[in-house]
Amino acid sequence: MTDFDAIVVGAGHNGLTAATLLQQAGLRTLCLDAKLYAGGMASTVELFDGFRFEIAGSVQVPTSAVVSRALRLEELPTVELDVMSVQLRGDGDDPVIYYTDPMKLLAHLNDVHGAGAVNGMAGLMAWCQAPTRALGRFDAARPPKTLDEMFACATGEFERQAVSDMLFGSVTDVLDRYLPDREKYGALRGMLAFLAVNTTYRGPATPGSAAALAFGLAVPDENATLIKKFRGGMGAVTEHLLAMFTAGGGQLRLRTRVEEIRVTDGRVRGVRTDDGSTLSAPVVVSGVAPDLTVNTLVDPTAVPADLRARFGRIDHRGSYLQMHFALDGPPTFAEPYEVLNDPEYQSAIGIFTTPEDLQQQWEDSTRGLVPGDPAIALQIPSANDPGLAPPGKHAVSAFSLWFPIGEGRSSYGERKTEMGRRVIEKITKLAPDFESLILRHTTFTPRHMGTMFGAPGGDYCHGLIHPEQMGPNRPGPKGYADQPIPVEGLYLGSAGCHGGPGITFIPGYNAAMAVLADRA
Repeated sequence: MTDFDAIVVGAGHNGLTAATLLQQAGLRTLCLDAKLYAGGMASTVELFDGFRFEIAGSVQVPTSAVVSRALRLEELPTVELDVMSVQLRGDGDDPVIYYTDPMKLLAHLNDVHGAGAVNGMAGLMAWCQAPTRALGRFDAARPPKTLDEMFACATGEFERQAVSDMLFGSVTDVLDRYLPDREKYGALRGMLAFLAVNTTYRGPATPGSAAALAFGLAVPDENATLIKKFRGGMGAVTEHLLAMFTAGGGQLRLRTRVEEIRVTDGRVRGVRTDDGSTLSAPVVVSGVAPDLTVNTLVDPTAVPADLRARFGRIDHRGSYLQMHFALDGPPTFAEPYEVLNDPEYQSAIGIFTTPEDLQQQWEDSTRGLVPGDPAIALQIPSANDPGLAPPGKHAVSAFSLWFPIGEGRSSYGERKTEMGRRVIEKITKLAPDFESLILRHTTFTPRHMGTMFGAPGGDYCHGLIHPEQMGPNRPGPKGYADQPIPVEGLYLGSAGCHGGPGITFIPGYNAAMAVLADRA
């Protein structure tokens, strides 16, 4: 008799997904996490008194409808917005207003940015269809496709070329084909480039970056659910999953770090925690990064050296800056961007440079240089979800590329300060009272994310979206499709697994389904 039927390591959204589904299936499940709260990067955290922030994930990206139904996500209240985001270059250009209603979006693009923008976006939507299928973007409980299967899912030469673009091409290659006017479509091109490369360590002109564009652009079909923003932030999802888990009898233990996944004779026996305790179970699902699981938590003698080396080659180079601000009131945007003073337009504001600038800034960052004009994804969620800040105040977040992680002329601390200053200055150019409204703020780099959440390199993807780290080269619940982990009862279920990063819940779902299939 073991202590539990299953132990889940990590209470992020994927760990809680796996734990909830296993408990509902009748397995006595324990979920362990080293932090003071559940949710991991999909949390809403009170960083300052009364001000709550989404530390990393801010929206549920499109995911499998099967997974959404299994987790009853439709029960959660959402923030209904007419405008999903506004994108601009900040040099007096006409913003791209991304309306939730596709017809309003197309009408706006046509009226303000011209028929070429409409045709270009339609072309991009068509382009991403085959890569979406090839990557298995909305697949649940299905193995990744081999390279041959990726090309076989294409229906013609156009789609075969799109799959080839996804595997070998760059973001710029694709944008130049569909939105070739670099000046006229500057904001749109900048937004699409940023959408892609924030999950990579590659500039938009770097071969292989198109895989992230295809992943981010994936258009939901009848098998998928749409993007959602939950009231109360992503922490509301954590609370929902945790309530489901505990209502079914599951146990969560916080402040409990797993030091070892115990393995003897080729099978899992349970875990050892940081206080020296051992907990027994025939099944362990790891919600931490796959390489940390295999190369740090499992006895090295239990896994062949070549497989450990393969996991050790996962690229985790995060290169971003995340800032959170407590504001004394709403910022006031100046001409010609007064439209942004309407709260309806403040959920997400992209202040982007061009793909060409992003490429140069990425190259500079590899040499330790801070970008002079950083691209910024600005969010004011409290404008439409007032419970995130005290009355009259606002919780604001800014995510920016590229924070230099290589060696440079200045120190880490100097680079952090300099880039934070440039982010504030850029926002203040558009909203002149922004800096004067700051009551408090904090700045996170990949180093902070790594320390707080155990994400190697601060990589919130647990394995960046590079083509060589997707499909058959991204591990599934039992390891790589062509090289499974030879440990019975060990399952992987983090964002670094097939199904990919983002708030999709798919890797955790896949791990739970693999456990249940093996026990059937």
